[in-house]
Amino acid sequence: CMPFIESRPEGANVLVGERGIKLSGGERQRVALARAFLKNSPILILDEATSALDSQTEALIQQSIATLCQGKTVLVIAHRLSTLLGLDRIVVLDQGRIVEEGTHHALLATKGLYSRLWEQQAFTHP
Repeated sequence: CMPFIESRPEGANVLVGERGIKLSGGERQRVALARAFLKNSPILILDEATSALDSQTEALIQQSIATLCQGKTVLVIAHRLSTLLGLDRIVVLDQGRIVEEGTHHALLATKGLYSRLWEQQAFTHP
């Protein structure tokens, strides 16, 4: 996030709305993440925070998230399960109800919904 922000003359103050410059979805996500990290709040909610990013950029940002969020409460909402790999606890919802919870490895071992979704995504996303 930060190299992109630092490359902009406006820095983190770049406008991303209709009156702002034309930014791609991934660029808007990087600006939003950089702003969230700069705010340094004890609680962070990331709702599909890397959905518009390519896999390589997502991996770099996931490393940054892990470092920058140490000691914070972070709620991650994601459909791309690779986003959840390093989390302490994953809660799986199905039709608005909690159906599973645990670590990535524990959920894979149960062979439930999370495991099935993981297998589907593993075959469709290299």
